[in-house]
Amino acid sequence: MTAPQKQSGFTKYQPFVKWVGGKRGLLSQIIPLIPKEFNNYFEPFVGGGALFFELYSLGLLKDKNVYLFDINAELINAYNVVKKNPSELIKNLKEFKEKHSKEFYYEVRALDREENFLKKSDVFRATRFIYLNKTCFNGLYRVNSKGYHNVPMGSYKNPNICDELVIYSASEALQNATILNSSYKDVMRHVTKDDFVYFDPPYYPLTPTSSFTAYSENTFLEKEQIELFEVFKKLDEKSVFVAHSNSDTEFIKNLYKEFFLKDIQANRFINSKSSGRGKISEVLARNFNGM
Repeated sequence: MTAPQKQSGFTKYQPFVKWVGGKRGLLSQIIPLIPKEFNNYFEPFVGGGALFFELYSLGLLKDKNVYLFDINAELINAYNVVKKNPSELIKNLKEFKEKHSKEFYYEVRALDREENFLKKSDVFRATRFIYLNKTCFNGLYRVNSKGYHNVPMGSYKNPNICDELVIYSASEALQNATILNSSYKDVMRHVTKDDFVYFDPPYYPLTPTSSFTAYSENTFLEKEQIELFEVFKKLDEKSVFVAHSNSDTEFIKNLYKEFFLKDIQANRFINSKSSGRGKISEVLARNFNGM
C-alpha cells in the first residue's frame, strides 16, 4: 500500500503518539542548542521521539546512523510496527476507531491482564498501544506494580486514533533507524567519538508527590538520576556530544554543575488543578557550549 501523497513535496515528520514530557513544544528552543555537526544520533529515552522527527524533518540526520532506545517494550514494539508494517497497522486502527466506546476502551485496556497477551501479534499489540494512547487521559502511559496499563479513558469527543499521513511519514523516517527495547545504559556499547546523545528521562520530581511522571513500573528517582549522570560523564570522557533535559531543581542543577546549563520554558499540561498549569522552567545540561 502506498502512502498518501505528500503536500507541496514536503512532509512534516512528527510523533505518532502523544507523550507526557514530549518535546514538541520546546523544539524551537532546543534545536539551536544542539551540536552544529555530529556523527551518529542516539535518543535513549525515545518516548514520542519529537527531537528525532524534527531533526529528520530538517535534514540533519541524512547519512547518519540513528539509534532509538526505550525500556518500554510496548512502545518499542509500536515503533517497529510503524517502521515495518504501517499499512496493516492503519487498517487495524481504523477498525478500533469504529469500535471506540467506553466499554471497548476498558476491554482493550484489560488485555494485558491475560496470560497470552505477549503471544498476540506485534501489529495487534501496536494497534492496542496507539489506540489507548490516543484515547486515554492526556495520553498518559502509566502501569501499576504488575505492569498493567491503568490509565482511565479520556473525555475526547473525536480522538484522532488513526492519522494515516503521520504514520506513513513516521515509517519513512524510521527506515534507517535502529530501534531497541533496551536500557539507556546500553548506549555505551554503540557510541563513538563525536556522536550526539540526547537524554530525555523521566524527570526528577519538583515535589515529593509529583513522581507519577515515570511511565513504566520502574521508578526514576535520586538513585537512578545519579546513575544516569555517571553515564553522562562517561560519554563526555569518550568525546561524545551529550545533552540532557530535566526538571529545574536544585538536585539536578547541582548534579550537572560542572557542565553547561540552559533554562528552557515549558508549558505544563498534566495537572489536576488549572492553577498548576502554565509556564514552568526546565533545564538542558550539555557537555558542549553553544547559545
